[in-house]
Amino acid sequence: GNSYLVCRGVAYFEAPAGTPCPRRIFAPTFNARLMALNADTGRPCPSFGQGGSVDLRANMGVSHAADQIGTSPPMVVNGRLIVGERIVDNLNRNIPSGVVRAYDPISGQPIWAWDVGRSPDAIAPLSPGQVYTRGTPNVWGAITADPKNGLVYLGTGNASPDYWIGWRRPFDDRFGTSIVALEIATGKLRWSRQLVHRDMWDMDLAIGPSLFDYRAPDGRTIPALIQTTKMGQVYFLNRLTGAPVAAITERPVRQDGATPGVRVSPTQPFSVGMPSFTPPAPTERSTWGATPIDQLMCRIEIRRAQGTGIYQPTGLQPIIGHPAFDGVTDWGGAAVDPVRGIMTVNTMEMPFKIWLMRRDDPRVGPLMKQKKGGENAREASLQTQYNTPYVAVVKAWVGIFGAPCSAPPWGHLTAVDLKTRRVVWREVLGTARDTGLFGTRLGVPIKTGVPNLGGSIVTAGGLVFIAATTDQYLRAFDIASGKVLWKARLPAGAQATPMTYRGRDGRQYVVVTAGGHGALGTRYGDYTLAFALPRGA
Repeated sequence: GNSYLVCRGVAYFEAPAGTPCPRRIFAPTFNARLMALNADTGRPCPSFGQGGSVDLRANMGVSHAADQIGTSPPMVVNGRLIVGERIVDNLNRNIPSGVVRAYDPISGQPIWAWDVGRSPDAIAPLSPGQVYTRGTPNVWGAITADPKNGLVYLGTGNASPDYWIGWRRPFDDRFGTSIVALEIATGKLRWSRQLVHRDMWDMDLAIGPSLFDYRAPDGRTIPALIQTTKMGQVYFLNRLTGAPVAAITERPVRQDGATPGVRVSPTQPFSVGMPSFTPPAPTERSTWGATPIDQLMCRIEIRRAQGTGIYQPTGLQPIIGHPAFDGVTDWGGAAVDPVRGIMTVNTMEMPFKIWLMRRDDPRVGPLMKQKKGGENAREASLQTQYNTPYVAVVKAWVGIFGAPCSAPPWGHLTAVDLKTRRVVWREVLGTARDTGLFGTRLGVPIKTGVPNLGGSIVTAGGLVFIAATTDQYLRAFDIASGKVLWKARLPAGAQATPMTYRGRDGRQYVVVTAGGHGALGTRYGDYTLAFALPRGA
């Protein structure tokens, strides 16, 4: 299955009294439209856009079917409907813009457009026939907002392609892999902070930051945010200014190994004031395999690699990227309990083997045929990067039987005390019950930790709920101890973040969707499941 054809949620809006279609659901679609539906009937709201939808391909130039996909919910806040899109990665240099646009949630009329290729003061929507700057960093993950202070927060990706960056423009370099704060009303830039310089590893920010008010040890209340990342670094900032609450230091990183003429950033920003979840660089001694043959093959590959670990430049010789594009933390982000001052975050450790090949290399042809043959997402490796001199090969670093070359556990759930900035507990997340060699399902709940996609939530009663794992459970942890208090088997993979609400009967409920995931190989389904908490929990 196509792991990118996903829906991470919808947005809800209550229009002023007397407005047609007063309770609205806004939903992005896979054909680049933004729909407004009557929440009571499910029918399109005819007064919104053209017959209930806005065409997001407007002002985008040439846009093929898969170039623009709405995978995350828009943000409705302070009279603005703000939307980003997933713009196809690594297929071509010439792709649609990563522009973020705001619309009137009642009429669907465009209000502002943030396009990094234009002047910072140029935020007016374009006229018909004009085109937003092609190939700019996009915002494909969920957007977060601070209504009181009038700011919306974007986590940006990169200009395509990810793995060869020789063509990037100054504005791509400035805003790639960054937290960006815009004024909700106008779309004007308030501040930005880049978390990876000259990103050549697809470390884009997969979700906007978690926002909360932090009670500092000296008694001050700081409007704060927490930003999780694929690198395993956690950034703790003042959300009004972007200034660090926990220290950030620029550290030198490796410079050699990139393709000729490509400039590599000499330093990268490390969040030294927070616990790091960045895995250690793999070594020959640390390699692992499900069998001795697997381990031997992994050891041979690591000997041949030009480098391992974080921020190894991508080039013609393979690197072992650990972390890599699939995370340490992907689009699930972090949950913050502002009363207890505790953050919970789920992580995974999945290394990848990455290298570039010249487009005229005779080995590229067979890989092209394999890609056109429609292999599934778990086997796909070639990134075509058309209109550049190179293709990229990105493959999970696994042994011949399909097990990772890094030792388990491969997934954790961790709690961090935000006052002391220390880990409170760290628990292995998930079992091997639904994974095995050659795509089989082991059926035995060995606590290996597993790949996971989706986030956690925290209740006022001190429960942490998370699904996300490949073993298809929804679990409840005690936020104080990390002990699993409850779990429920799900009929399909729930690569989703749960939600919670209080029903009309006064009870608290937790809801999760279970639809499966192509890349993780979990069972497909079409389920929404609700669970009731004990009264008084």
